[in-house]
Parts: sequence; structure tokens; C-alpha cells
Amino acid sequence: MCGINGILYFDNKQVNREELIIMRDILEHRGPDDSGVFVEENIGLGHRRLSILDTSSAGHQPFLSENKRYVIVLNGEIYNYKSFYNEIKSKGYQLKTGTDTEVLLILFELYGLEILPRLKGMFSFAIWDKSEKKLFLVRDRMGVKPLYYAFHKNGIYFTSETKALFKVGVEIELSENGLDEYFFNRFVSGENTLFRNVKKLLPGHYMVLDSKGSVQYRKWWDLKHEIQNQSKIINPKKWFEEVFFESVNLRMVSDVPVGVLLSGGLDSSSILSSLYHQNYKDINTFSVEFNETEHNEAFLAKKLSEDYNYNFHSINLDDELLLENLIQSTYYNDKPLMHFNEPHLLGVSKLAKDKVKVLLSGEGADELMGGYVRYKALKNPSLLKVVSVLSGIENLNKKPRLNKLFRYSKIETSDDLVIYNGSNIFPEDIEKFYGIKQHPFNSYRYSVMNDAKELYPNNPQRQALYFDQHTYLCSLLDRNDRCTMGTSIECREPFLDERLIAGLGTLDDKWFFTGKKGKFILKSAMENKLPSEILNFRKIGLSAPWKDYLLSYPSIKNELEDMINSPIFEIKYLDNVNPKKLIQELQNGDDKLVPFIMPIFMFHIWHKYYFQKLSKL
Repeated sequence: MCGINGILYFDNKQVNREELIIMRDILEHRGPDDSGVFVEENIGLGHRRLSILDTSSAGHQPFLSENKRYVIVLNGEIYNYKSFYNEIKSKGYQLKTGTDTEVLLILFELYGLEILPRLKGMFSFAIWDKSEKKLFLVRDRMGVKPLYYAFHKNGIYFTSETKALFKVGVEIELSENGLDEYFFNRFVSGENTLFRNVKKLLPGHYMVLDSKGSVQYRKWWDLKHEIQNQSKIINPKKWFEEVFFESVNLRMVSDVPVGVLLSGGLDSSSILSSLYHQNYKDINTFSVEFNETEHNEAFLAKKLSEDYNYNFHSINLDDELLLENLIQSTYYNDKPLMHFNEPHLLGVSKLAKDKVKVLLSGEGADELMGGYVRYKALKNPSLLKVVSVLSGIENLNKKPRLNKLFRYSKIETSDDLVIYNGSNIFPEDIEKFYGIKQHPFNSYRYSVMNDAKELYPNNPQRQALYFDQHTYLCSLLDRNDRCTMGTSIECREPFLDERLIAGLGTLDDKWFFTGKKGKFILKSAMENKLPSEILNFRKIGLSAPWKDYLLSYPSIKNELEDMINSPIFEIKYLDNVNPKKLIQELQNGDDKLVPFIMPIFMFHIWHKYYFQKLSKL
């Protein structure tokens, strides 16, 4: 796991080595163990290394092929790299390191980009072909590892984090469409970002650029195609258990200690149980504790760790520590926080840093197997019309969860019910609260929606899963990457094995939506391996009690009060908002305002602290 960056000019201008190093070293938290650069005329590549495989100096990057034709910088891991050893040796190559980087570069030399479907891993990488004068930028299937770019100074600048682009002159200009999506949908999907001048390479895609400015953009992995061509799974429960256990085992490939982010919920507990039943010893687990009982699962995580004779560690973020992690996670994420648990993920990653360099996470299970309560509303959309009528009952409307359902029920079309299923506020809310009638337009969202309807006609629940796998999950993976890499830790997600993703997409609905909690196939596979208190515990996830923070934590209350005078209220989306009145109504007990206040509050924190931090580096 590392940080990568690079510059390619289209007019044969010489790359400035110092500029490349500035980009590279602002990513030091992603790779504190080593650093390197490659500069040759109009191309430059930079690398910060977090040593996971072959921790010796042999793994230094940028890495050159034996014949000196190719240069690579890699962020991520190729888990199955050793499976290529015999094939490589049969072609006459002698390996000089124990790294996956060397294996990947040899495979590219042998097969070009045709090798990509054979790779099991999470990665973004850049390869420069000196002979053809071409740059290849590649991203993994699900987008676990980030890759951002900007066309700047008649060239392309690329990096693992956008702060590296801003530090060398790419303008920090907010995109109007990006703001649309931030306030409507919580995050910006597809290749777009919150910033006008910055794009991200889509998951499962690659770019090929040459020195004359020619750009080719291709998809190398298509989930719809994989689902359509998946062979029938005869025994889903047995298949799932076997592939899941193999996936966990594959993600234990490491020359440094591996731990588990353990919430106490079904997903991370299943990963830990898999390790236990595969006889892994001396595993460290890490959890977040909350004072509020309704948000706390740490007691389950502690008990399971003790049952397996693993080492349990936990952290509780109170007041000043919460604010400190909030500000830091805002910097690492490069944008206003959107999931609101980033400070907690950063905090638990700090806790883990002294003991492990790799963490396993249960991310992806909910989107693959129907784990969110919000999917239930799509089982019979016609019933939402009845719910909408009930929204006028005042006593019911006062409850935040019911209030959200009532507001959601006012959405008119089936497509929009899917598209806004992961949102906290909805089109009618936006019009009432912000005075904005126009919906955000992002062609990527509608393209994914069309694929979802083709795969699962007249099935909004399955459409929502497929839609989330291409949108909401991407934002979660970006959050995971930024918060763990902020402490120089690599995060791996066993549920995102490509065999699981494609295979699950073919199964009958009963394997997802049977029972109260969803994820029936996971629960079935683990029913004899996990204690009943975990299998049957109410779903919480890493949810944070922000209403309590805003009203009770002194440092957070001060930031909320400071928001009243923030210059953010000069932008289009917020010029109709009265922050003083909003805060007063919240303090007077109107809990329904929390979903509306949180995006504004996080935008305020980002605007106040991000530029300040960036200017000091």
C-alpha cells in the first residue's frame, strides 16, 4: 500500500523534479517507509512506500523492468502474485525480489493489459512504456484504491489524493454539479468530484495516454457482464462459505502483522470467525466504543475476541479527541465528510498503528447482500403511497426514523426511489430547505440505473443493491482508504472478492432479504460459527450520535456556534439558509434537523480547516 503520483506533459516540456517531489511528499502518510522518483524528459513518476510485501530495499519504487523499458508505481496489493511464479519462470524470467510489484511488471511485459482479469487484488498503478512513449493508468475492479487526475499545464497530473494536485497549482474550484450531489446525494459519484478541475479514474477502468495528448479510456471489468455470464451456483450456502473463507485467507498475504476492524456486527465478526476457523493465531482486533448504548457494539467485539483468544483493543472519542480527529480526517479525505464516522475510523486506525500495518474490514457486505434497513422500503413501493398519507399524523412525524420514511415516501418515480435510497434528504426537502427545485444531473448515476433495470427488471430492491455497488460503496471505500492510510495502515475488504461480487449478483432474492436483518446468505453460512448474540443482535454499524455531539460536547458545540458566521453561506446552496435560526431550533429540541445540519456543519469544518492545513505544508 502506498501513495503514487505523476506528471506527463503533452508538449515534451521537461518535468520539474521538485514539483514531482512536492506532490509525492504530501502523501508521506500513505508511505512513510521509503520514497522515490523517476524523471525522464516529459514524464515523471513519484512513489511513497508502505512496506507490506518484501519489506527490504528491493521493493523500492519506481520499479524498472529488467530490460529498462517499463517503469511502474503501484498502490495496493496483488494478492495472488505468487501463483504466477512458475509461469513467469517458464518464460525465462528470474525474480529478484519478493514483491508483487515485480511480478505485475513482468506480467505486463508479457501480456500487456490483457493480464488484468487474472489479477486478484486492490490496486491503482501507473506504467510508463519508454519505447512507445505511453502512460498506462489502471484502477482495480471496485475502486478500493484511489486514482485522481487533472489536465493541467498541457499535461496530465495524477495522484492517490487530490491534495497533491492542489499543492502544485491545480485550482481548488468547487463544481456546481458536485455541490448538487453533495447536498442531494451525500457524495459525488462516477468520474466527477466536488472539484471542477479534478476527475477520478472509474473502478475497473484504465487510461492510455501518449506524449502527443492522445487519451484512450476503457472499461476492463464490467459487473453487469460478469453477472450475466456467471455460471449457475448449485449450492449457494456452500459456495459462499468456501469462497468467503478463501477470500479472507487470500487477504492475509503479508510480511507484516494483520489485524481486524471489529465492530461486533455480523460482517466483521464473520471475518474474525473465518480467521479463527482457519487456525490463525495472535490476531489483534480494534473497535470503537460509544457511551450511548444504542450506538455501542464494542462489548460484542470484546467478547468474541476473548472467545477466540485474540487481543482486543478499543477507543472512545470524547470531546477534544473527537474534534481533533474530525479536523484531521477532513484533511485526509480532501473534502467535507459525508459519512460522519470518519473521525472514529481515523481514531481506531491510530489505535491500531503500533500493532499492525494491515487491517481487514467488513466493508461491502451490506451493499452486496442487502444489509441496510432502507432496502425494505423498496420491497413494495406501492405501499409507500399509503405511508405518505400517514405523514400528516403529527405524533408519528416527530420520530426521526419515521420522519425520514415519510419524506422518502413522497418520491414519485421508481427510479428516483432507488437513486435516493441512500440519501438522508430528498428532492422535496431540498426545495423546502434550500429553495432549489432542480435535481442534480450526473449521467453516470443514470447509466448505472439503466444497467440495474436491465439486470433486475421490476425489482427495485436488487436494483438498489447494484446501484449502491457502483455509487455509495465507492464513497465508503474512499473513506476507508483515506482514514486508514492517514495513519499509514492498509485496509483490505474480503467481501469484495470478484467471485463473491459476481456470484451474489445471480442469486435469488431470498438469500438477501429473508429475515429482519438482510444478508441471509451470510447469516446462514455463519450460523454454526458465530454466537447467537451476534447473529441476532440489532444492526448498528459504525453510526455516530451526532445529535448528542452537537448539543453536549463543548468543543463541537463551539464549532457549531462558529458556523453562524461562516463564509460558506455565500455559496448558492446555502444563501437561503439562516444558520442562527437552524441552530436555535436544534437546541430547542427539533431532532429532525440533524440530517439537514450535518452536511452544512461538515462543509463548515472543511472550509475552515482544510485550506489552513494545506497552506502550511
